[in-house]
Amino acid sequence: MNPIRRHARIATSMRPLLAAATLVSILAFAGGAGAETPTLFGTVGPGFVIRLADASGNPVTHLDPGTYAIQVDDKAAIHDFHLSGPGVDMATGVEEVGTVTWTVTLGTGSYHYQCDPHSSTMKGDFTVGTPAGTPTTTTTTPLPARPTPRPVALAATVGPGATIALKNAAGKRLVSVKAGAAVIRVGDRSAKDNFHLVGPGVNRATSRAGKAAVTWRVTLKKGVYRYRSDATPGLHGSFRAV
Repeated sequence: MNPIRRHARIATSMRPLLAAATLVSILAFAGGAGAETPTLFGTVGPGFVIRLADASGNPVTHLDPGTYAIQVDDKAAIHDFHLSGPGVDMATGVEEVGTVTWTVTLGTGSYHYQCDPHSSTMKGDFTVGTPAGTPTTTTTTPLPARPTPRPVALAATVGPGATIALKNAAGKRLVSVKAGAAVIRVGDRSAKDNFHLVGPGVNRATSRAGKAAVTWRVTLKKGVYRYRSDATPGLHGSFRAV
């Protein structure tokens, strides 16, 4: 066969193979261009400083799950850069100085980096995804505080002479009053009689000997209260707390 025609036939038969190889190369390049791995930058030293930053130089505090390239620049022979967390435990050598690049897959959880010889001061943390146990913040609107009711003002007297009384703020004899806190100003004007108040939760009395002016702060509960002079049985009265 003519050598020229033989080479032409071989070239023609290889065209489909060359076209297929070219297509595979194009697809591979396109796929690789869209799957670029994000790079993080770790630094330790030369002083007592350790840091992990993103490509913009911002400290890393939170990342999405995925594969990352971590470029670590170890600048001191007394430090190391140790990264640990779910599925990751990598470190540079304490006595080694230089730059290394790790490819790691970060899953949901919390990650920690530190210098092992100085772990109490040279350290940092970041989260990936939403770690389990992350508390949710619930905002509640507090109920308006209820105003504290003012105590009821009452005035009690005994004497002079054979008289005893308990009056409200209007100066009228007390027949009933709302249960709750009360302030009772007692004027004991008798050297013989006293003012004695008894009722649910209350048992207060002035002295029989001598005169006195005192103030009682009491809590009146629902029920009947009675007041009297312990020296004179005929001096008495009552009211009801409702």
